[in-house]
Amino acid sequence: MDANKLGRILKSMEEKGIPQMIISDPPTIFYLTGKWIIPGERLLALYLNVNGNHKLVINELFPQEKDLGVELVWYNDVQDGVEILSQFVEKDKPIGIDKVWPARFLLRLQELGAGSKFVNGSMIVDYVRMVKDEHEQQLMREASLANDKVMEKLIPLVNKGYTETELNKLVRDLYAESGHSGVSFDPITAYGKSGADPHHVTDNTKGKRGDSVVLDIGGILNDYCSDMTRTVFLGEVSDKAREVYEIVKEAQRRGIEAAKPGNRMCDVDLACRNYIEEKGYGKYFTHRTGHSIGMEDHEYGDVSSVNEDIIQVGQVFSIEPGIYLMDEEIGVRIEDLVIITEDGCEVLNHFTKDLIVVPMED
Repeated sequence: MDANKLGRILKSMEEKGIPQMIISDPPTIFYLTGKWIIPGERLLALYLNVNGNHKLVINELFPQEKDLGVELVWYNDVQDGVEILSQFVEKDKPIGIDKVWPARFLLRLQELGAGSKFVNGSMIVDYVRMVKDEHEQQLMREASLANDKVMEKLIPLVNKGYTETELNKLVRDLYAESGHSGVSFDPITAYGKSGADPHHVTDNTKGKRGDSVVLDIGGILNDYCSDMTRTVFLGEVSDKAREVYEIVKEAQRRGIEAAKPGNRMCDVDLACRNYIEEKGYGKYFTHRTGHSIGMEDHEYGDVSSVNEDIIQVGQVFSIEPGIYLMDEEIGVRIEDLVIITEDGCEVLNHFTKDLIVVPMED
């Protein structure tokens, strides 16, 4: 296992009085071991103890050829994996359980009397994963640069008469062609009124002259996610749409300016939100300003008005204010990812945020 990452988790466990913990979340197991194991409905459990004696309880259907840096404990489909796991748990001490462990396994562990108390241990892992090391930061840079290139290829396609669904498939094709292992979330490719719905589900709508086109896309490159949004316009842009676009652009600039160590996550949200409210569109900014990102597109640590956590060097999160006017069929969102540095932040996306009007084809 990665000694530095493991050490940070064990130190936090000690500080919080949690002497032992079960991690079943595949991304976190990858984070520690460098190996993705997707168990489906079967038990997969990494047992950590502040005194050592770590174990990975794993089904025989998932043979491992490389050393994962932890002792592997095997079970098969006719054995009780939880009962095997319980043999390592110190029954007179509390145990942390991660938030994604299926209840059927937790209930069985409780029936076996393993652990004196069961607590949510996910916050330990979430806070450790929230701060990226230098290697992770470089992977995030590379993923975002690759995403810029996908966006550059995507925008000229919005005027070709494709439906949202067809354009969505083309996004996926662009990621596959550029060496990505997949998309980090279902892309949003939304024309006009659809773009005024912040999480519109892709349908067969086609774009028309004057539409705003919201393109919210991200891919997975070397196991790390990218995520960015640009809004462009088809053929022409109305004065109202231009006004909304420039307000969102300025709000996002203010959010980026507030993204620095020592500030709170809510300070970033409010930097965007207060400006949009000042311009009279507050009720049309209907979501939080951003989310943390890494091996998963949405990780712990959101950029919202209620998150008072202090921003730390090494955090990576999105800044994505938006304004959505359903009645006027105008939706605008602009999103970049940032890495928090010692004196501010590094913006990972470099694709222009200048207003783009894509000419309509005859």
